[in-house]
Amino acid sequence: MNKEYPLQAEVLIRVPFHDADPAGVAWHGNYFRYFDAARCALLEQIEYSYAAMAESGYMWPIVDTRVKYIKPLHYDQEVRVTAVLEEWEYRLRIAYEVWAEGQCATRAHTVQVAVDATTGELQLGSPQVFIDRLDRWRQG
Repeated sequence: MNKEYPLQAEVLIRVPFHDADPAGVAWHGNYFRYFDAARCALLEQIEYSYAAMAESGYMWPIVDTRVKYIKPLHYDQEVRVTAVLEEWEYRLRIAYEVWAEGQCATRAHTVQVAVDATTGELQLGSPQVFIDRLDRWRQG
């Protein structure tokens, strides 16, 4: 089965008490943990978790982020976080949406680049190990 649609994942998160301020609104910095949960689910689909990254000899630091906060999230609110792999040839660009009560509350993206774990050298393209795992996922 050849998968033509983009690699994507979704996680459900209930905003915990410790993520909210005294007014019950989720602090904006905590959203990055929600994005990370969705990104992990996305990469696990191609069997390229953070542990697999390390085993493959590459680190993937985040070098750019953009977030558009549309509506606040609140303590104990269930939210759906989606992640979609938009670019992968030279860098990983992953787009996110956070949905609450049927409305998009946040849109964001992160950009990650491959770095050789031994030399610390930036790679000018995605390593073959990543491309191979993505290709295997596409072939189903």
